[in-house]
Amino acid sequence: MKNALPTVPVDNLILEIRGQKVITDADLARLYEVETKRLNEQVKRNMERFPEDFMFQLSEDEFHVLKSHFATSSWGGRRSLPYVFTEHGAIMAASVLNSPRAVEMSVYVVRAFVNLRAHILQYKELSQKVSELEAKLGKHDENIVAIVNALKLLMEPPKAKKKEIGFKQS
Repeated sequence: MKNALPTVPVDNLILEIRGQKVITDADLARLYEVETKRLNEQVKRNMERFPEDFMFQLSEDEFHVLKSHFATSSWGGRRSLPYVFTEHGAIMAASVLNSPRAVEMSVYVVRAFVNLRAHILQYKELSQKVSELEAKLGKHDENIVAIVNALKLLMEPPKAKKKEIGFKQS
């Protein structure tokens, strides 16, 4: 009997490449329980369903960085550069595979992307609040410095008037 959920959380499989959150063809194939070769065959047969914002092929440099980022890679002896899929591409891949497992897992993958987006949004909100607090503290610090300078002026001993030496003429 197959597991309903993957053993590796999908969140850990989502990478950021070219400013987009993506999942590799090998990881997506593993989730959908098909060979990477079969996934890529189905994608190539249905290329009109995969515009560049759904899927793109990694460059040599991107692939090298990706492989060196992970100490143990699962990419083995590939003959071509891997494809990566955005959230929409992962859904479309499930529809071209048209297997019960692919459909089941596409829902799981979509939820992982949505969850990741929610975390990013929370991070942006937190970052904005910290910036606002820093701005308030910046003004607060300026006010404290002004008060300290005023106190220093008040604490200085009064300057004694110099007595004039000599004779006064009337």
